[in-house]
Amino acid sequence: MNLRSKNRINPEFSMSSMTDIIFLLLIFFMLTSNFVTPSGLPVSLPSSKASDITMQKISVTISKDLQYYLNDKPIALEQIEPELAALLQGGTEQGAVVLHVDKTVPVEHLVKVAGIAKNLNASVTLATVPSE
Repeated sequence: MNLRSKNRINPEFSMSSMTDIIFLLLIFFMLTSNFVTPSGLPVSLPSSKASDITMQKISVTISKDLQYYLNDKPIALEQIEPELAALLQGGTEQGAVVLHVDKTVPVEHLVKVAGIAKNLNASVTLATVPSE
């Protein structure tokens, strides 16, 4: 009399499905973390109720001591227009310029840089922090 079952359960545990899930989660977090690129400069941004995430290609920063930075590199105000024109010329679509302006900076400096970008047919976005 043979009382053994023909269907034996394999005691080994396969981790391949678990590693697939971990790999997919890793890819998901890597892709979504690139959508927000913070500026490396110490700028206190103004707050706004309507906050939008924009993919920034070109970043212009004005610090509280009125120092201008183009993509985190210091630049003089007179050099912003030719440098922006060179950066915007490379893309075929309308360029996006994100302004990171300290909240203590007078508005006239913001308007100067926004006017330069608008004259170069770029879309201008002001970076803010969401208010609660």
